[in-house]
Amino acid sequence: MKQRSRVVISILTSGVMFCFLLSSGPCAWAQSGQAPQDQAVASAVRDLQEQVQQLRAAVAEVRSEAAEYRAETDKLRHELEAMRAANATPGYSRAMPESPAEAAAAPGSYPGLANSASEESGSSGSESSASSLQTPDQQNPDQRIASLEDSVRLLDQKITGQYQTKVESASKYRVRLNGIVLMNLFSNQGVTDNLDVPSFATASATGSDHSFGATLRQSELGLEVFGPSVAGAKTSANFQADFGGGFANTWDGVNYGQFRLRTASMRLDWQNTSIVVGQDRLFLSPLSPTSYASLLVPAFNYSGNLWGWIPQIRVERRLALTGDQDLTLQAGIFDNLTGEFPSGQYDRTAQAGERSGQPAYGTRAAWTGNIFGEPITLGAGGYYSRQNWQFGRSVDGWAGMADWSVPLPMRLRLSGEFYRGSAIGSLGASFGRSVVFNGNPSIASTNAYGLDSAGGWSQLKLQATPKIEFNGVFGLDNPYASEANSFAASQPYTGQILVRNLGELANFIYRPRSNLLVSAEYRHMKTAGLGSPAWSAGQLNMVMGILF
Repeated sequence: MKQRSRVVISILTSGVMFCFLLSSGPCAWAQSGQAPQDQAVASAVRDLQEQVQQLRAAVAEVRSEAAEYRAETDKLRHELEAMRAANATPGYSRAMPESPAEAAAAPGSYPGLANSASEESGSSGSESSASSLQTPDQQNPDQRIASLEDSVRLLDQKITGQYQTKVESASKYRVRLNGIVLMNLFSNQGVTDNLDVPSFATASATGSDHSFGATLRQSELGLEVFGPSVAGAKTSANFQADFGGGFANTWDGVNYGQFRLRTASMRLDWQNTSIVVGQDRLFLSPLSPTSYASLLVPAFNYSGNLWGWIPQIRVERRLALTGDQDLTLQAGIFDNLTGEFPSGQYDRTAQAGERSGQPAYGTRAAWTGNIFGEPITLGAGGYYSRQNWQFGRSVDGWAGMADWSVPLPMRLRLSGEFYRGSAIGSLGASFGRSVVFNGNPSIASTNAYGLDSAGGWSQLKLQATPKIEFNGVFGLDNPYASEANSFAASQPYTGQILVRNLGELANFIYRPRSNLLVSAEYRHMKTAGLGSPAWSAGQLNMVMGILF
């Protein structure tokens, strides 16, 4: 651009010099009267005409490029305004996050990023302020071009700041990366079903009941996609994965957790209605205890906390009531699972619920209000599943559940859930067992019965400061021992029947920065099996994590 400006100045200078020669020419012609001078003048005129044409072409090109710069600047400004509007738009109402990592990765977790770009670009704005005092018509081409370059540079810096949280994708729609890198150091006393993320206590097979270890397989990785508007609805999708899919069959493979899908869902969100399709959390049981020691499965799995990452289709409707109250209604269908392990590593066969030929059904209603200046939520839901356990053995699985999150004075909050149901091992009840048999399940004459159970959990949270919180949780999963005892004959075929699991935990979480956390937690488990004494185990867990 500067080189073209120098060409224009050179042409203008040549024109001025020619005009000077033209003005002094008559005197010279009068004195000499020679014909060669007339030819020289004619040649100079032709040269001047060519230079004038070049000058006009250069000026036209400068004007064209200035118009292009102006158009590009307007386009960048509109894109920046659109991004600011998108970032400033309040998010739609969702159920509470299942884990602290998902809560920390939600939109708005890093408000400082948008401001950093404007701070860094402050000097560029001041440098261009002098030229901006003149209107575009008052500026010469060099000034206008310089002003446009400054504007483009400033907008580029701002857009760069806005795009600090953007992951480039193959489409034009915005993608955001989130997750957590989590380190757990743990010391166990007693024997549990899982060394690093225990759910219940078991009997010792070797007599050794002390262990120490570390893991990073609870780290999570997620993506959020923000798509176009369709039929007036905002479209979005999310993907969440961790490294809890098992262990590599190699040396020290316990530290090489295999990649595992947690959730992957798509949303259509209108102002008061949403449609969700994909593998998502169990919306019937939206809460979980707060814990960074248990992210592979929600805390208090098998201790009263119903949960599941299940393929589903659901519809949500939000109704505004009087004052600051609203009502949320949800209904959907699920992949009809029963808590069974896959029959093979690669080939998928129908499980008992899927053999029924119909999905599972669920519904929930939740009321939200305000008390003590904080939101209060009370919810209730229901679940139904038809199951076919072969040989004509049909079982109805069902559950009713309630959940609450209530603020209390002195920075306290009480939350929890309760359930009562039958044949709901797929939701984390009854240690994953849905039915019991009165003999060998592979014999047609053996009967199957849905295992009744009840349980729940409750948490008291103290938010001591914006960066420090304390949590205490109690939970219980209680399959009906009287029913299990009636079918003890099935134990040789189906394994040990567990009939009670009590869990307690206490932790504190400190977040010195929005993306940094440290935590310490102690958890105690007491588990009873059918015809066996109760087993007890405890775990001390030290946590450090960085969220992104």
